[in-house]
Amino acid sequence: MKQIDASLLQKMLIGGAKYLEARKEYINELNVFPVPDGDTGTNMTMTAMAAAKEVAAANLSIKEITRGLSSGSLRGARGNSGVILSQLFRGFYKGVKEEKVLNTRAAAAGFKYAADTAYKAVMKPKEGTILTVARAAADAAVRAARQEDDFEKFAKIVLEEAETVLKRTPEMLPVLKEAGVVDSGGQGLVEFLRGAVEVMLGKEIEIEKTSVPDKPVSRRPAEEVNGDIKYGYCTEFIVMVQEPWDDDREKEFKSYLSGIGDCVVVVGDEEIVKVHVHTNHPGKAIEKGLSFGELTSMKIDNMREEHQERFRQAGEQEKEKEPIKPYGFIAVSIGDGLNEIFRELGVDYLIEGGQTMNPSTEDMLDAIDQVHAETIFILPNNKNIILAATQAQSLTEDKEIIILPTQTIPQGISAFIGFEPGQDVDSNVESMKEMIENVRTGEVTYAVRDTSVDGKKININDIMGIDDEGIREVGGSIEKVTLDLLDDMTDEDSELISVYYGQDISQEDAEALAQKVEEKYPDCDISLEYGGQPVYYYLLSVE
Repeated sequence: MKQIDASLLQKMLIGGAKYLEARKEYINELNVFPVPDGDTGTNMTMTAMAAAKEVAAANLSIKEITRGLSSGSLRGARGNSGVILSQLFRGFYKGVKEEKVLNTRAAAAGFKYAADTAYKAVMKPKEGTILTVARAAADAAVRAARQEDDFEKFAKIVLEEAETVLKRTPEMLPVLKEAGVVDSGGQGLVEFLRGAVEVMLGKEIEIEKTSVPDKPVSRRPAEEVNGDIKYGYCTEFIVMVQEPWDDDREKEFKSYLSGIGDCVVVVGDEEIVKVHVHTNHPGKAIEKGLSFGELTSMKIDNMREEHQERFRQAGEQEKEKEPIKPYGFIAVSIGDGLNEIFRELGVDYLIEGGQTMNPSTEDMLDAIDQVHAETIFILPNNKNIILAATQAQSLTEDKEIIILPTQTIPQGISAFIGFEPGQDVDSNVESMKEMIENVRTGEVTYAVRDTSVDGKKININDIMGIDDEGIREVGGSIEKVTLDLLDDMTDEDSELISVYYGQDISQEDAEALAQKVEEKYPDCDISLEYGGQPVYYYLLSVE
């Protein structure tokens, strides 16, 4: 076989996606962290299948088929591994789009473009990952094409080199070696290549049966998320303090406001203090603020009234298009309690997903299209979603998209609270990033597989406490692991501990835990909120 035409290439690309899909769960099992989240195999499969759908519908030319491969995967990319796979497909398209048929040299050029494009898309490329496997395959392809014009021999050389380097990934990343696995993203790429090669060698596949899995995440404007509002008035003001502001005054003010409401923020310097609280008694908050100095920029919004009005408008069949506003917000969240918190803060659009299912680039683009603002801030709230958000940013031309690097829900809440409408974009980005840096986050969940991480032996169904640095606590009791994790997260400077309990935790158990936290940390303000998140028993934040 000296060349591959458009018809065969179409079958090969679809075959690669189907082969990857068949090995999805095996790839998921290779994930180092045994957390029940959107795993690599799932993310790569959904990305590849989104690409396969467009490949199957494309006109029979090399350019149109690889264009479909690129565009389908770019919009359907989920998770970091899916985004990197989409960049590999995008690079392959750039490398071969002018060809009428592919010979081995043209295919090698496509491989090289693919690896180069993927490396450029990642800010800090790490060796021992899918990138390393892609680079090895590309280098092998370039070398083989110089001597081989037969595709069967060429493909064997490329695939064998990819497999060889994949087996060496544990030597490049100690965390893989400790867990006894190869890189899951690299494995996914090898499976895709193997499937494409098998089709090239004669394996039949029905193109019309190729489909994309139904989208498991729902997307809706934040104002459509209904629920009771515990505290009805969003109260904000600025205190021009009479005496220099210090930690004792700030702690006193926060403690008072926590007693009459929630979503408390008190941020200031020696002369000016910004205050935000949701309360049923805004007068009390204002009166307390007056005890520290003069007030300015006062604003009180009736959130119940606004919520009813927004919900009524959402029900109208012919809703008028909203006017363009300066700023808008998109947040990724899951759990009715957490969704309500973001809605009350003023997020314009919620993408439901996150840990349990990483939203795709297309989910991000759909949300961007729904927010009528000149500048849109995106809060990914998960490190595995930031690349998809960045990809959506690059595909958006008519709006300025700012991605805040929030890796957790608590970081997203704090970042949003740090936004000041009267400031310019750069000032807001700086202040919101400062808020992110001041938050330590913890998560309590269960292990979905046996493994070893950072010297800790973990068995399936063990309870794990995870902070910003990794898995810190492992045990059999949800409450004990949660309290031990808080010990790891707190220090003498800690002032506020927030606990968000999930859908599998009763209010009674959550209140009992909060009581123990209050007894253990008498100098900290304790906030207990219903998050309703699946999978994660508790989300914790310490400020």
